[in-house]
Amino acid sequence: MCGIVGIVAKSFANQTIFDALTVLQHRGQDAAGMVTSDGQRFFLRKDNGLVNEVFRTRHMKKMKGNMGIGHVRYPTAGSSSSAEAQPFYVNSPYGIALAHNGNLTNAEQLADEIFRADLRHINTTSDSEVLLNVFAHELQGLRKLNPTADDIFTAVERVHQRCEGGYAVVAIITGYGIVAFRDPFGIRPVVYGKRETEQGTEYMVASESVALDTSGYELVRDLAPGEAIFISQEGEISTKQCAAKSLLAPCLFEYVYLARPDSIIDGISVHHARMEMGNKLAQKVLRDFPEHDIDVIIPIPDTSRTSALEMAKELGVTFREGFIKNRYIGRTFIMPGQTQRKKSVRQKLNPIAAEFRDKVVMLVDDSIVRGTTSAQIVEMARQAGARKVYFASAAPEVRYPNVFGIDMPSPTELIAHERTADEIGELIGADWMLYQDLDDLKASITKFNGQIDDFDTCVFNGKYVTGTVSDDYLARIDAKRNDDAKASADSKQSDESNESADLHSAF
Repeated sequence: MCGIVGIVAKSFANQTIFDALTVLQHRGQDAAGMVTSDGQRFFLRKDNGLVNEVFRTRHMKKMKGNMGIGHVRYPTAGSSSSAEAQPFYVNSPYGIALAHNGNLTNAEQLADEIFRADLRHINTTSDSEVLLNVFAHELQGLRKLNPTADDIFTAVERVHQRCEGGYAVVAIITGYGIVAFRDPFGIRPVVYGKRETEQGTEYMVASESVALDTSGYELVRDLAPGEAIFISQEGEISTKQCAAKSLLAPCLFEYVYLARPDSIIDGISVHHARMEMGNKLAQKVLRDFPEHDIDVIIPIPDTSRTSALEMAKELGVTFREGFIKNRYIGRTFIMPGQTQRKKSVRQKLNPIAAEFRDKVVMLVDDSIVRGTTSAQIVEMARQAGARKVYFASAAPEVRYPNVFGIDMPSPTELIAHERTADEIGELIGADWMLYQDLDDLKASITKFNGQIDDFDTCVFNGKYVTGTVSDDYLARIDAKRNDDAKASADSKQSDESNESADLHSAF
């Protein structure tokens, strides 16, 4: 879950990239980066932190050129070191910088191939650097001094042949332009748009359409699965399907949680999809609990608000805002370490006691992953005076890890792993637990676009749509993602940072 943007403008692109990254900040709060180009040189700035922390005025003044790319990151199975911040750069061929959203499931195999066959060195644990070197090698293999759009598309075709997983990519090639492409299953989103200026037409590619909207760009369309787009530095645009086989199977979690509600993904309004999720939840309440005694429906801000409101309307039950959110706390789903997550929930939300006192409350959240947040929120509702607390999830039970770019934890740390809904409700302290049915979730989305072939449903049913995810790979990912492993990695990074600081101070 990262955010990407690429721009070919008629004047300096740095401010527009900054603005787009700020709008995409919800997709990653760990690090940010930007590369711009004046046609001759790259200008790079990246570091850990939020967009407005990484880019100060002194940095922006150095980001010259009319084209560039940007990235906001949250780490998946890799390190959270600043060395992993994107974009990554290679000087051959031409000079290429690349950023990507997603995860390559064969990154270790590719890294070995790159070293042994391509004679390229990988300096980090990031699969984005692997992807960059695969693309660079395939482009260099064409041995073209002045590559055309078709040459670049040929390199993308070969990337698709070698890379497995889910990925949305944007890259800038010095002196030529920007290329973006999407994996053959369309798991991770990417759109492009344009805006007219006095100097001519400018183009932007981004993870979500909201990045286009806020900068005055008109959404043209999503990239199709396997498709690539090349925008020359002069503003000429070319597109091509670069995958031998493609299937539109977007990630369901984009619509449930990841994307902003004001975005359009694969022709579907995320807001409208979440409204329909609420309607489906209400219908399930009427099926399973027709004589319900719910007094009030309260959303857990912010992502579930739309679903909760529609659920209340469908049931004819009062909707109330019952929690005040501290806007200065990041998304707890992203935060590393169970202790930090537990602490942040109390800092993030505070109940309005009057909305809970002596009432039967239905709390609605977008999903439940570890259950840490849910249990504390149920406890807060009871402490605020709720007579009964029911809990509804707009998504089905999250039982399996995601390997296509979302850092779902180890399966044993997922509260729904090998548990029933009733058992989960008991664990979080709810009087009744309600989950969305998977078929209803799918229907909430396909209602607005019947052309979707399938979905990436892996976190709900363990079905990995690419068909290339082995049990051995899942075991390796599990070993990297559990909280103990992350704590060990964080400790090691801290020690390395201290050693570096001590060495630096000695001179």
